Formats: sequence, structure tokens, C-alpha cells
Amino acid sequence: MIDRFRQASNAARERDEGRDSNGRTGLRLSAVALLLLAGCSTMSTGPIVPATPPAPVTPAPTPAPAPTPAPVPETPPPAVPQLIPVPFTDLPGWAEDDVTAAFLTFLQGCPNIKSQPLAAICTRALPLGTAPAAAQREFIEAEFQPHQVVAADGKTEGLITGYYEPLLRGSRKADARYRFPVYAPPDDLISVELAELYPELKGMRLRGRLVSRKVVPYWSRSDIDNDTAPLKGKEILWVDDAVELFFLQIQGSGRVRLESGEIVRVGYADQNGHPYKSIGRLLVERGEMTIDKASMQGIRAWGRDNPQKLPALLAENPSYVFFREMPNGAGGPIGALGVPLTTGRSLAVDPRVVPLGMPVYISTTWPNSEMALNRLMAAQDTGGAIKGAVRADFFWGFGDEAGDLAGRMRQPLKLWVLMPRVK
Repeated sequence: MIDRFRQASNAARERDEGRDSNGRTGLRLSAVALLLLAGCSTMSTGPIVPATPPAPVTPAPTPAPAPTPAPVPETPPPAVPQLIPVPFTDLPGWAEDDVTAAFLTFLQGCPNIKSQPLAAICTRALPLGTAPAAAQREFIEAEFQPHQVVAADGKTEGLITGYYEPLLRGSRKADARYRFPVYAPPDDLISVELAELYPELKGMRLRGRLVSRKVVPYWSRSDIDNDTAPLKGKEILWVDDAVELFFLQIQGSGRVRLESGEIVRVGYADQNGHPYKSIGRLLVERGEMTIDKASMQGIRAWGRDNPQKLPALLAENPSYVFFREMPNGAGGPIGALGVPLTTGRSLAVDPRVVPLGMPVYISTTWPNSEMALNRLMAAQDTGGAIKGAVRADFFWGFGDEAGDLAGRMRQPLKLWVLMPRVK
């Protein structure tokens, strides 16, 4: 990760130095030209006539020195996030944290970690899964070096939100109660990995649909909800609440209880390619809600009080998520790393900044509180709204209590990535 930041910074610096060196070349050429002009200057003498004293020698006028061009200012390289190495003693609350919970969460992700040297650390860590906490802490401190994440603008403080696995009520068939469909990915959704054409765009994907041999944006939420899009037949389930379906898409996974009592688990499968837009922020900007009420709970309450306005509000967020049925296991939902998430120890991050699988230390506060929340976690998931350096999403688990914490969490964050030590 450090190398990637250095490479990006060096590449930008080389581009800037290239421009600056051209300026300096211009200065060198000006100096050479002046020297050539000075070498070609001569002193004029009249013809030599015997018995006639020589004419006085008048030196040619010395050309005025050319003004020195003003130096071309160097263009600073573009700002990029930084990882600043610090000691473990800089991590607030490090000595008090439950290292075992974080250690086991890290081990949970190890089977899907392939990159070195993190995979090698996983191999050495596996025998310590049942070791005392002191041995696990000693291993972490010996194998990893904390690096504080600093945003491109130099800020060390960012934002952490929360997410959870909700429980919805649903059916396999549509009826008067269950009329909001949970869709699988549509057949006409095209996905293009841009890195295959432009390596510098690694991690970026283009989604759309093909119309007359041209790729155009895929249907927006408004189109899909108004049945404009050809998604008939792609319904997995039907649920009874449009707001809960909206929040299911934001969470990315959830469970649906059918009338028979069966629990169906669904997880993220794809997305329509449109950017996420916060409806809570819109309500605040329009004066419909104060900032302290802009939570899942507040939006639910607003929807109950304004049923006629609700469809138009939901349509303001054009992003739409498609799902697939998941195995109904005992663990948490499957995250982007491909392993079940652990309540209170799995974190969603921007993988362009924090590689998935890495141990990550957070310093924040509990939702709607000033009580410190400092702990070691594992980067095991991503999210459409989780973009930027000091930005994360805290997984709170399953059910109403988890939903209450997740819905209220919007706290300041400081973030450290534990990078493998260079040995």
C-alpha cells in the first residue's frame, strides 16, 4: 500500500518535473545564445597606411545582458492519501482492547487472502487461534506496524457510519400485501471492468445496457419502480414495505421471514451503476428534518407521516441493488472479502485505500454518544457510499438492536491500518 502511494506520488512528481525541466532547458539555451553572441563580437580597425598613425580603435558597444527569465514555479504533485507509520502506543485504548475477538475475525478472512506478505502472516497466525490473549497481542505487535490514514487534504479525521443485517417480512408470490419486489440481477445488465482497458482505473467498473450497439446508462430506481425496466421474471421475493426494501439495498444483505416461518437470506449480487444519493441529506436540505433526526429511524418516521411524498423521495436516489439468495448459515452475511462478517469486528472500507483483509484500528465514539469506541477490526467489506481515505462502515450484526445502533451511527473517525512489517 505504501509503495502504491509512493508510486502515484512519484509518477505525478515526474510529470511535474518534466514540465519544469523543459523550462530549465529554455534557460540553458538562452545562456548558450548569449555566449555565442559574445564570441561573435569584434573590434573594428581602419586600414593600415604607412606613415599614417593608426586610427583609434573604437570598441564595439557591449550588448546589454539579456534579462534573466523568471524561474518557472514547480507544480506540486497531486495530493494523495498517506499512511504514516506510528507506534502502537499512539493507538487510543490499544492496551484495553479485546485482542482475541479481533484476532479471530482476522483469521476468519485468511482463507481468502492471497497477496503476500499478508498471506504468510496468516499462515503463522493460524496456530495462535486458541492461544492466550497476551500471545496474540504479542504476535500482532511483532508482525504489524500501525499506519495512520491521512486524507489527501491532510485531515486525519473522517466519518464512520454503521450497517446491519435487517429482517423483513415477505413472500414468494406477490399479492395485495407483498407488492415490492426483491430483484435478481437483470439479464441485460452489462458490466465492464475498466482496468482491462486502463490499468490506472483498477477497481472501477462501468455498468449499463446495450441499445443499438451503444452502451447507455442502466435503468434508474425511478424507472425500475415504475416498471419501465424489463425486469419481469427476475423477482426473488416480494416484501411488504418499500422503505424497508430501500434500507435492505443500503445494507447490502438481509433476511426475509416468509409467512410459513421460513427465513430466506439474501445478499448483494450487483448494482445498476448509478451513484448513491442520500435521501436523509435531502430531507435536511429541504427543511423536512433536522440533522439530528436524519437516521434510519427518522426516515422511517417521515415515511409513515408522508406516504404520498415517499415514492418521489426514494426515487431521488437513482442507485438500485440486485440480490441473490444466500446459504442460510449461522454466521453473519458474506462480505466483499467472501467470508461471513463478524458483529462488531468487521469493517467496510474503500479498498482503493485499505486492502481487504487488513487489520484496521478505529478510534471513534458510540452512536449518538461521546463515549469512546476504540478497537481493532478487520477490513472485510465494501459499500457504495464508503468512498475516501478516512471513511468506514461498522457492522453491528443482525436484528432490531443492531439496526438501532447502525441507524444512529454517524461519528467522527480516526483510522489506522496495520501493515505487515518489512523484515
